[in-house]
Amino acid sequence: MKTQSCVVALAGQPNSGKSTVFNMLTGAHQHVANYPGVTVEKKTGQFRTDELDIELVDLPGTYSLTSYSLEERVARNFLLHEKPEVCVNVADVSTLRRSLSLTFQLMEMDCPVVLALNMMDKARKEGVELDLALLENRLGVRVVPVAAARGEGRRELVRAVADQARERPRPRQIDYGPLEEKIQALETWMVTAKVPGPVPPRWLALKLLEGDEFALDHARTAIPEGEVLVRLAEGLAQGFVAAHGASVAHYLAVRRHVLADEILASCQKRAFSARNLTNRIDAVVCHKVAGPVVLVGIIYLLYQLSIVQGYNLTNYTWPLLAKLKEWCGLILPSAGFVDDPLIRALGLWVVDSVNALLNYIPIFLILFSLIAILEDSGYMPRMAFILDRMLQRFGLHGQATLPLVLGGVYVGGCAVPAVMSTKAVPDHRARLATILIIPMLNCLAKVPLYILLVSAYFAEHQALAMFFISTISLLLALPVAKLLTLTVLRKQESAPFIMEMPDYHLPTLGGVLRPALQKVWLFVKKITSIVAAVAVIVFALLRFPGVGEDAMRGFEARADKAMDAFMATVDASPLAGRFQRTEIPALLEFEDAYKQAKIGAKSEEGAARIDARFAERNAVYLAMVKGQPVPEHGKIGRGLRALTRERKLIRMDVQKERIDASFLGRIGQAMEPVTRWAGFTWRINVALLSALAAKENTVATLGSLYQQDADAGGDLAASMQETETGFTALHALALMLFMVLYPPCLATLITIKLETGSWGYMLFSLGGQIALGIVVSVLVFTGGSLLGLSGLEAMIAFYLLAVALAIGAALIPNPPLEPDSGRS
Repeated sequence: MKTQSCVVALAGQPNSGKSTVFNMLTGAHQHVANYPGVTVEKKTGQFRTDELDIELVDLPGTYSLTSYSLEERVARNFLLHEKPEVCVNVADVSTLRRSLSLTFQLMEMDCPVVLALNMMDKARKEGVELDLALLENRLGVRVVPVAAARGEGRRELVRAVADQARERPRPRQIDYGPLEEKIQALETWMVTAKVPGPVPPRWLALKLLEGDEFALDHARTAIPEGEVLVRLAEGLAQGFVAAHGASVAHYLAVRRHVLADEILASCQKRAFSARNLTNRIDAVVCHKVAGPVVLVGIIYLLYQLSIVQGYNLTNYTWPLLAKLKEWCGLILPSAGFVDDPLIRALGLWVVDSVNALLNYIPIFLILFSLIAILEDSGYMPRMAFILDRMLQRFGLHGQATLPLVLGGVYVGGCAVPAVMSTKAVPDHRARLATILIIPMLNCLAKVPLYILLVSAYFAEHQALAMFFISTISLLLALPVAKLLTLTVLRKQESAPFIMEMPDYHLPTLGGVLRPALQKVWLFVKKITSIVAAVAVIVFALLRFPGVGEDAMRGFEARADKAMDAFMATVDASPLAGRFQRTEIPALLEFEDAYKQAKIGAKSEEGAARIDARFAERNAVYLAMVKGQPVPEHGKIGRGLRALTRERKLIRMDVQKERIDASFLGRIGQAMEPVTRWAGFTWRINVALLSALAAKENTVATLGSLYQQDADAGGDLAASMQETETGFTALHALALMLFMVLYPPCLATLITIKLETGSWGYMLFSLGGQIALGIVVSVLVFTGGSLLGLSGLEAMIAFYLLAVALAIGAALIPNPPLEPDSGRS
């Protein structure tokens, strides 16, 4: 028998367990993208029956199918235009009364419906009894009990979907009593006028009577003489209001509620108890005093486990990534003494860029697992409820709490997982505002520069300076969020805070690990490919036009001198004639590989095995590297170490020369006439520009520019003070504030593009924060200089100004709701 394909939609209220049902049906066969033209996530998956290849589309969680929110419009438009063969409505059996209202609206869409009663295992434990046959009869749709977290009911649900797809039964019409006459009048008009599809006539009639804006627009634009239909509907609706004293929308809501009560009263033999356990927990968790304390404790635990312990785990994963880079180095052309071949430099640059992101995987895995636990347990909605009132004052949303914490409310966050976690924020305007301010928080990559500057220029007030840095970012981010919601995001869709408080549940291992692993895999697939492409562009900007011929000849002369000195040592030893000058690059690679291998040696026996392995590769090289076994080899070992040091210095000089001459370096020098008002020299500009790829590059580039090893923080600070003789604490304060407001790194920019679905917001985040950072830095440096303030005095004055700014922003009223903008 030939297998046919069909599309099945998965609908349901938020927190009904819809995602768990989706995972139960599709397993690992899933794909995530965005709906066309909007940033709402579209998750699709496949599963098969004997006769059907089924594509399952997970619709956004909604309480109804009106035009009010973006999620509602996306779900409704999919049902209207894509015409799925079946719609599975997932309902939490403990809140079935509220779920039936959505079931009725799905039936009005003229789509065969299967009602999946989720969490039936919990219902049975509490002794809840439902007459499922009678419920099925009263609704006129298939009813299937499932416990998705345990995988129970999958076979029955799949069979029901296949039956409905094959039979395509017409959903039963809901009797709306006195409104039926007016519905029929509009349907008759549409039949007479031969109104074209795809909108079901009865659904359109109901929506026109409700005054739904989508239905009104559709009638006026898609139906010939639609204005006549609109006027007819308005007249009928006004007549209904006059006769019954209530709007059609209000009457329909009440009618659905009453009908749900009637059906449940007849089918439910024993209802849920008064949610005793949930109520007892909520008495503490949602208490106005204890609730915030519990919230802080949970956030602290989540932060510690995901960020701190996640970074600790990278100590184990990073060597694996280093092995990957080492393996790539083996298959690429060999390194040169002064400079590497272009293809090797590019290859290793791309590997380093991708590795920098892959190194986040332990953090993401822990983070996504903990988020899944919070969601599955039912605590996530309570978290949003507790903080919503305070965050609303800044145009944010209660569910922005978690992203802000992960982004670095205190020093040490990470913007990439923080931006990714904004998926949970349902308010589109607040979600965009949250995404745009997260890069202003204190990610871990900014910390090395803070420590460098604080230790160099605020040595006597280090604790005060670190407290300033730890808190100033939030004091600046909150007013910026308010400013964004009042200006560029004003017309974005917003919605009131509506939150279902589900019962608490014990998360299952599969329900936690499966979505966490899926999200990590999606991150790897999406990020690495884009990063590899952008890394090539950044490489070109830093590489070309390259070091001039005269300068390169000078570096090569230094290299020749160093190699001549080393060969003189070799020729005076018993190895004379057994080692040629042309072998020096190979010897240096051998030395690097030997040192890497020795790092992994855990015992003397292990070290001996490594020696034996490298002796087998080249006994002469090993003797030179170890400086053993004869005393003359010790001279060669010392000579080799001197050669290595000189080579490292030459390569650092080449790198510095290349950066100075590169397009990015020239931009840094060209920026100096402007940035000097912020106290930045061209070296600082180049270091900041290099941080666009990753903020960790700032200190590394400063190390290269000031001719110091970037790992030696104290020496770098001293060298920086020695080189930049006019650099003061006021300069350092301006630079730290610029770093606070520094634009997102490459990985965060890409994540912003993926999460907003817009290049515009990505570029706005880049340009806006650069402009804001320059303005603040100029204000602090030039303003402080004119007022004769020291760095410490300017720090205190700026902090007080930021506190006043945050309080003032909180007192400004928020813009009104914009439910109709941004229509898909």
